[in-house]
Amino acid sequence: MKPFALTLWACAVAVSLAACSAGSTSSALPSQARALVTSRNPSGSSPISHVIVIIQENRTFNNLFATFPEAGVTGATSGLKIGANGRDVTVKLTEGNLQDKINLTHSYSGFLTAFDNGKLDAFNKVQFASHKTEGNDPYEYVNPSQIQPYWSMAQQYGLANAMFATQGSESFPAHQDLIRGGTEISPTESMIDNPPYSNGVWGCDSPKTTRTSLISIYLQLQKKGGPFPCSSNFPNGGASYTTLRDTLDAAYVSWKYYAPQLKTSGAIWSAFDVISPVRYGPEWSTNVSSPETNVLSDISSGNLPQMSWVVPDGANSDHPGSGADMGPSWVASIVNAVGNSQYWNSCAIVVVWDDWGGFYDPVVPPVGRDTQGGPGLRVPMIVISPYARETSSSQPGYVSQTFYEFGSIVRFVEQTFNLPTLGTTDGTSNSISDMFNFNQSPRPFQAIGSKYSRAHFLHEKHSNFPPDDD
Repeated sequence: MKPFALTLWACAVAVSLAACSAGSTSSALPSQARALVTSRNPSGSSPISHVIVIIQENRTFNNLFATFPEAGVTGATSGLKIGANGRDVTVKLTEGNLQDKINLTHSYSGFLTAFDNGKLDAFNKVQFASHKTEGNDPYEYVNPSQIQPYWSMAQQYGLANAMFATQGSESFPAHQDLIRGGTEISPTESMIDNPPYSNGVWGCDSPKTTRTSLISIYLQLQKKGGPFPCSSNFPNGGASYTTLRDTLDAAYVSWKYYAPQLKTSGAIWSAFDVISPVRYGPEWSTNVSSPETNVLSDISSGNLPQMSWVVPDGANSDHPGSGADMGPSWVASIVNAVGNSQYWNSCAIVVVWDDWGGFYDPVVPPVGRDTQGGPGLRVPMIVISPYARETSSSQPGYVSQTFYEFGSIVRFVEQTFNLPTLGTTDGTSNSISDMFNFNQSPRPFQAIGSKYSRAHFLHEKHSNFPPDDD
């Protein structure tokens, strides 16, 4: 695969957006292209002193918002696949269930197959682990009635129409990207895909024979050709593999990473299990907080840190194949807890899905923007805050057309707490700050309706399976 030039991609994405929009307007296209070369800063000083990043699993933007009715949203109910004669044919997307029991391939090689040099026509050629092709399975979007809390949040606050995963890959690099903006272990190599795990252990706790996979600046994939997944084993002892933990600690900004029970398989997506100073230091007990429902207790007791990441139990993660539908209610329970607390007027909540999950999306990703294979396909991102930007008509439901990747969230955190850049994609990405208007009066909170209550999650038995296992 040859990297696309950035200017060529700007043209391609404009065509893709225009051709596939279900609820969009053509007026959004120029700002989409401009977003690649401009970064807008918030007006005035920020009143935000608490940031919560809620991380859900394995969905493309189109899988959740294909038929979202707001202007500026690019969705599709049909796509392209390669037919029996090798030519592209149109396939109608199926309206499916959130608790779909099919788990699709979403590795880097699967992404390259589906991407097909920018044609986005070969999702049907991606193979399951059994080597059977996936056929029409990726061509699906979720029944809106099953994800109504997400739609309500987007309609009341803000939705990103152009958030792309930093890599077209699996959850391991994505969770690292959300604490540092990239997975580079050298100037020429980045970790990609998921290293194997065993008996529910992960990161620094992995069997000593475990190795990560790498992608080079020449886009060559080296399966299991990298280091042990613990930063002390990275080149130079991980000295250059700094995360927001380092800059937050240096600035005396409090933080927590809320994760499922650490003595079960739910621990494997706790990103700081890869960071040896955390895993083998006191912060493993003080800053990595389990179970993940502790975030609800900390909000109600007035002990919410300034920076929070929240990883769900597997049953509440939206992961395909889980057979569960609790994810939207889980997120709503956190949003409602904040909205009814002392933190509402000082809080920004970012809800993001970590990778593409193998599902179809109609917008060409800007591959070639960096030298290590990214970004990948679009993923959803919702921003909830009393300062979420309104539309030009002073109505809620702002839809951002700015190009974002996970480094955009990291950059926003750095701006909010006046932290130095980590030197990854945080320095090259547009901040999500343009989804806020800090000059507007804070909006009063309106509760998000959901199927399951906060009490359900506080009393829920742990599912004993991870948020993701691939």
